Amino acid sequence: MANTAAYNGFQQYSGNGSAPTYEQVAVKIVYNASAIYYGDPVEPDGNGYVVVGTTSSGSGNTQIAGIFVGCKYLSVSQKRVVWSNYWPGSDVASSQTVEGYIINDPNAKFVAQFGNVSVAQNYVNANVGFNIGTGNSTSGISGAYLATVGTDSSLPFRVVDLVTTPPGVNGTEAGAYQKAIVAFNNVSTKQLTGV
Repeated sequence: MANTAAYNGFQQYSGNGSAPTYEQVAVKIVYNASAIYYGDPVEPDGNGYVVVGTTSSGSGNTQIAGIFVGCKYLSVSQKRVVWSNYWPGSDVASSQTVEGYIINDPNAKFVAQFGNVSVAQNYVNANVGFNIGTGNSTSGISGAYLATVGTDSSLPFRVVDLVTTPPGVNGTEAGAYQKAIVAFNNVSTKQLTGV
């Protein structure tokens, strides 16, 4: 059975922490930032905030801050603090910031699905970029997926292994839309260059 595109971003596979919070750290998101979904890569901006990652399938500085896993904010529309697995991109006063939570442990690993590229075993140990895709505003889940594979050291992830079990499950067959286990390659906690 061939795999189908069913992107859900970068899902925690392992890390130094323990469930349910693993190694989440708090960060600030500016009040009028673009929407950020659960499982989206985020990157640092020049003002000390994090923003949704830009598509990084090519080369260049693609340092990311980590993987977004939720937030809390004082909702203007609901008049209360809201805990959410995604940031909708609005609904706070202009004087407020959003407290986001990311995983940036340099030893963390994630499961993510490749796009429409033919994936083979020789992708293991290669560096890989990502595309943000379209998040689901109903579930709050990311639409990010793995993209171009290469040797460029600035690409944000490294393929550690391919997902092959259980056999027959979407994303376990060789070829397009296969799932992989990836680790950080160019994350702020490993990168010595500032933004």
